[in-house]
Amino acid sequence: MTGRPPDARAYAAAVRAGDRAGIARAITLIESTRPDHRAVALDLLTELGPHTGGSRRVGVTGVPGAGKSTFIDAVGSVLTGSGHRVAVLAVDPSSTRTGGSVLGDRTRMARLAADPAAFVRASCSGGVLGGVADRTSETILVMEAAGYDVVLVETVGTGQSELDVAGLVDVVLLVMVAGGGDGLQHIKMGVLEVADLIAVNKADGGGEAAAGELAGALRLVNGGRARTPVVTCSALTGAGLADVCARLREQHDGLLASGRLAARRRDQQVAQMWRAVRTTLLTEFNNDVAVAAAAVTLQAAVRSGELPPARAAERLVAAFRVEREVATP
Repeated sequence: MTGRPPDARAYAAAVRAGDRAGIARAITLIESTRPDHRAVALDLLTELGPHTGGSRRVGVTGVPGAGKSTFIDAVGSVLTGSGHRVAVLAVDPSSTRTGGSVLGDRTRMARLAADPAAFVRASCSGGVLGGVADRTSETILVMEAAGYDVVLVETVGTGQSELDVAGLVDVVLLVMVAGGGDGLQHIKMGVLEVADLIAVNKADGGGEAAAGELAGALRLVNGGRARTPVVTCSALTGAGLADVCARLREQHDGLLASGRLAARRRDQQVAQMWRAVRTTLLTEFNNDVAVAAAAVTLQAAVRSGELPPARAAERLVAAFRVEREVATP
C-alpha cells in the first residue's frame, strides 16, 4: 500500500484479515492530516463500522512513576494467557521541538510487543490536552474490527487532569503507587472522580496503607461513599493482577447487563462527533490562505506590543470568515 492510497475497501480487507502491517497502515492513514488521506480514512471507518463495538474498552491512566506501561505489559500478558486478543493504544507526550513521541512507551511492553495475540501501537498526543490523541477513538474501532476483544488505552500520564479518556472507554483504571501522596493530595486529582477501579501498583511494601488513604479520599470525594474499588498489585511479581483483570471484567459485565454500556457509548459517539467538528474547523483555519497572510502582520504587532493578543485573534477569525463568505457561491 505504497504510493497513492488505495481505496477504503483495500484497507478494510487488510484490517478484517488481521494483517498486522495492514492494521498499522490503516492507523497511520487515520492519523494523517492530509485531506486526501482523511477522505479515505472516513470511508474506511464506514466500511469497518458493522464490525466494531465488540471489545472491552479500558482506559489506563495514572500519576508519573506509577509504572503504567509495565503494568499494562503484565496485565495484558495475563489477558492473552487466558485467551483474549489485546490491543494497546499508548499515547505518548509530544516533543515541543520535533512533534514526535517523547517517551516511546512501546519499549516498556516487551512481552506484549512480541505476543502474537497482542498489538501495541504508540501514538504521539500532538499537543492535545486531556491525555489522549485526536484520533484515538477511531483507532479503537480499527482494533475492534481486526478482532481484538480487549482494548487498553494508556494516557500520556502527565498528572491529575487526564479526563478525556473517560469519553472513549467503558471503564477507567487509575494506577497509583504506594507513597504517592497524602489523602489531601489525592482529593485534588480530578481523574479520581472518573476512575472506576484503582490499582495501587508497586505494592510490594506499603500497599495496604496507600489503599487505605485512597479509600478515605474517595469517601470525601463521593460524599462518604467509597464506591470505587481499590486493589493492590505488583506488575513486577504478578501479585494481584488476576484480581485486577477479574474486577475489570465485572465492571464491564455490570455495565452491559444494566444497559448503561450502550447508553454510555451512544453519548460518547455524540461527544466524539463534536470533537471531530472542532478538529476539522481548526484544521481549516490553520490551512486558510487569508489567515496565513494576516497572521504574519498580526504576530509582529502582538510581539511589539502594538496589539493585544485577543484583538489579534479577533482579526484572524474575521479574515477566516471573509474568506469563507467569498468562497460561498
